[in-house]
Amino acid sequence: MFTLALRSVRQRPGRFLATTLAAFLGAAIIMTFNSLHDTAGAADLDDASSETLTVSASVVGGYGTLLVFFAIASTLTVNVRQRTDEIHLLRCTGATPAQITWMVVGESAVVALAGLVLAVGPAVLGGRALLGMFQDSGQVADEVDFVFGPIALSAGIGVTLPAAVGAAFLAVRRATRAAAGARAPRNRLRNLGGGAALLAGVAGVGATFAVDAEDPALMAAPAYGAILLSIGFAVFSPGLLRVLLGRLERPITALAGASGYLAVHNLRQRAAQLSAVLMPLILFTGVATATLSIQAVENDAIEASGLTRSVDDKNLETLNLVVVGIIVVFSCIMLINSLYAATSYRSQEFGRQRLAGAVPGQVLATVGTEAVVLTATGLFFGSVAGLAGIVPFTLVRSDDTFPHQAPVIWLVTSAIAAAATVITSVVTARRTLRTPAVAAVVVTA
Repeated sequence: MFTLALRSVRQRPGRFLATTLAAFLGAAIIMTFNSLHDTAGAADLDDASSETLTVSASVVGGYGTLLVFFAIASTLTVNVRQRTDEIHLLRCTGATPAQITWMVVGESAVVALAGLVLAVGPAVLGGRALLGMFQDSGQVADEVDFVFGPIALSAGIGVTLPAAVGAAFLAVRRATRAAAGARAPRNRLRNLGGGAALLAGVAGVGATFAVDAEDPALMAAPAYGAILLSIGFAVFSPGLLRVLLGRLERPITALAGASGYLAVHNLRQRAAQLSAVLMPLILFTGVATATLSIQAVENDAIEASGLTRSVDDKNLETLNLVVVGIIVVFSCIMLINSLYAATSYRSQEFGRQRLAGAVPGQVLATVGTEAVVLTATGLFFGSVAGLAGIVPFTLVRSDDTFPHQAPVIWLVTSAIAAAATVITSVVTARRTLRTPAVAAVVVTA
């Protein structure tokens, strides 16, 4: 089966491009920041520089590991779901579920390894640039030399490959059950994890009021609370989408007509699959809005006090900005990959609609309406998570209830998320519609 996996990757490289890209960027980010551990472990390094490098590598490396798993898991899940007919055909020709699982897992391992190898060079360059940024801001001594060593390489291998293999195993297990006609399992563990994330998020936000306003650790509680709330909402996004559709079905149908009615029907039927789209939307909106707004409030508070910003303040701001940057990159990649794969996979559906009398403009209007509803859903729950972290921090750190920078940050964040969602959906659907309707219907998914 491993030989078949190699042939599958060689014959259809385009199918694995999204997974390769996710593995490449994930490995590059993980190795970039873990190279700071190698640098911090060098001899004759002062305590301040060592602490800055170690803390940066630990905090951002933790976020990066989580995001890498989400990115690879989402792309692999969409990829495997599109191969249900292929898996069913393999089962009919005598392949066992274990053989199919090893084939898909082998494909994922090969793709992840390719992305890992390609990421070494950019990780070295990124690590050097990151060290230079810390040195320019005075957080690390100028005489510190960059080191890319075993910690960075082992972290890249230890995160990227297990994430790809584990995500592929879970995805193909679901697909083989679906191909065999088995009933979909209840996602009890997922629901428990989502509930735990929501509870921990509420506890983190509430803990903000127990921390002193001058304590440097004040930012941690609301920031982590907003992140955990975003994760919780993302886990329950299929159910949340169905609830919103039940309340907004009439307004959507009244505004968009037949296209709106069909969009609501499609979204309701595909709510579980669309969780791969809603997850990055909610995470991006909630985490970016909360982190940037909290950092803006902190900067204003330091400026109002007349104090000079310390090295710790600079470290914290750098970490926040870098974390948001990582989330922006991965969220956009996850969003675009998931939307592209999910929309291009609907070529047969679009062909049947056109054979039934729908013109390409009506199909595009339906896809556009779906994208708008998805965007609104993701922005709403992401904004709720972000506000849950922003308001408590602002109340404790300043005399205001709501920071004046938050609306601008939210508008920019929402504009990026909306543009990525709508443009990717409509452009991909338009490209798919170039295939004649009859040819699209007979094409095997």
